[in-house]
Amino acid sequence: MNLRNVAIIAHVDHGKTTLVDQLLAQSGVFRANEAQSERAMDSNDQEKERGITILAKCTSVLWNGKAGETRINIIDTPGHADFGGEVERILGMVDGCVLLVDAEEGVMPQTKFVLTKALKMGLRPILCINKVDRAHADPDKVHNAAFDLFAAIGATDEQLDFPHIYASGRAGWATLDLNQPSDNLAPLFDLIVDHVPAPKQVQAADGPFQILNVLIESDPFLGRLLTGRIESGKAVPGMSIKALSRDGKIIEQGRITKVLAFRGLKRQPVDSAEAGDIVAIAGMSKATVADTLCALEVTEALPAQPIDPPTISMTVSVNDSPLAGREGDKVQSRVIRDRLLKEAEANVAIRVTETGGKDAFEVAGRGELQLGVLIENMRREGFELSISRPRVVYQTGENGERLEPIEDVVIDVDDEYTGVVIEKLSARKAELKDMGPSGAGKTRLTLKSPSRSLIGYQGEFLTDTRGSGVLNRVFSHYEPHKGAIEGRLKGVLVSNGDGETAAFALWNLEDRGVMFVGGGEKTYQGMIIGENARWDDLDVNPMKAKQLNNIRAAGKDEAVRLTPPRRPSLEQAIAYIEEDELVEVTPKSIRLRKAVLNPSFRKKRVREE
Repeated sequence: MNLRNVAIIAHVDHGKTTLVDQLLAQSGVFRANEAQSERAMDSNDQEKERGITILAKCTSVLWNGKAGETRINIIDTPGHADFGGEVERILGMVDGCVLLVDAEEGVMPQTKFVLTKALKMGLRPILCINKVDRAHADPDKVHNAAFDLFAAIGATDEQLDFPHIYASGRAGWATLDLNQPSDNLAPLFDLIVDHVPAPKQVQAADGPFQILNVLIESDPFLGRLLTGRIESGKAVPGMSIKALSRDGKIIEQGRITKVLAFRGLKRQPVDSAEAGDIVAIAGMSKATVADTLCALEVTEALPAQPIDPPTISMTVSVNDSPLAGREGDKVQSRVIRDRLLKEAEANVAIRVTETGGKDAFEVAGRGELQLGVLIENMRREGFELSISRPRVVYQTGENGERLEPIEDVVIDVDDEYTGVVIEKLSARKAELKDMGPSGAGKTRLTLKSPSRSLIGYQGEFLTDTRGSGVLNRVFSHYEPHKGAIEGRLKGVLVSNGDGETAAFALWNLEDRGVMFVGGGEKTYQGMIIGENARWDDLDVNPMKAKQLNNIRAAGKDEAVRLTPPRRPSLEQAIAYIEEDELVEVTPKSIRLRKAVLNPSFRKKRVREE
């Protein structure tokens, strides 16, 4: 049987997972009476809720087309740059890729990021111009922009000779010529079989067994599952193997207990798997990502792909607020440490280091979204944590100067809001590189901006553009430090005591600013209950109840009607806080607080600094 391994790569929201749904459906993976869920590959809760892909996943279909029966292993990848570590790892398992580009939005920063990685590894790309049935689609313009992008990032002559196909992933059709309509995805299947080469590993089928681990998962029944592409030989259950680290040291020896191959959405045990196929292997307890599993006679490890360094870090520490331990059951630093190290093992783009305090850990990753997803997963598992403001990861240049990460930013915004966006970002040391109309009354701005200046800007950006702007960003390179950047312009309202908030007190405080809490909620000294309308912080009493006596009856005076509080989400809270503040995260609550709760110590600390 023929075999093809292909990855689907694209910018966020350009339709990868929806297209994979249709590929699965049209290849006969689902039974006629089987219920199909939308975005079947987005399997975890956060992916379904956010509508984005977070983890790279493999699936497999059988296609009976012009070239006969072919097994196609398809890998669905995330679109956000924050999860770029997933893309970098899995591209080593495939021989070709389908680059999806939205026929209306065109080439975006993440398109460039994933394409650069794919071309560097020598993959043969197919350009799929998706969503051609959108109202403002311009497939020819997008095709030309994609060709310019290929040329700009140094594609070889063979890679520049890429085929292109037009598709509507949601409607489930693809065609090589828009003048010849199609009602299915057969042209795309046939193009993949024709253009993507068969894995060259097939020729090493008689060699000793070798596989490079790319993805790691844990199964409640089988233990650790290690996924990769068999580089040579055969995998058979019961076979003795060993695990080698990158530098060729033996980590452990063991036996393969199960070989699982991807068949549709499910993994099925198989009696043997040949070189070139993508499989998951159970039986090893210590081997991890980038390690080589191999036959006992092999002495050299397979080369692993280098991963881009993290650009943003935050401190995750034990929750030490007065309300600690009431909502979560995992509160000890030992448990938090084990969970973070387990995440760093499975996710190569995250780096965890212990700080001098032992109760706090430095977690570095690609961006606020990636770290926010990790913290959200932990709070759902019952953890209580304190989170610091994200900081950029600096590097030292050859001459000893301080270098900071710079990002490529592309913004699509309604024409009337371009002025305010450029003004705000220029004040944050961003440089405008290009500006032009993008159709439908929108302008596209292309900027280079320090990562520091984008921390906490997303909320302000949505307010300035009345929720209509779209901001895309991707790490580009390091440059010398740009100097100080102005932080949050407004101060906060801080509770001066412990207790429950009173509606009467909050009603009187509404003139001072915007509230983050409602009436009858637990609060403590040092907790942030709202945003001050002025630049400085203000200690207030949100628990002061109405004094009742013979004259001031409960029903007299004005009825207390509170404005609904502005409750920040986890990502908004992390982006909002300043250096001297923390986010307290529990399974049921997200609270903002000062790092030093006692106001007299807080003022003393400011004076010392």
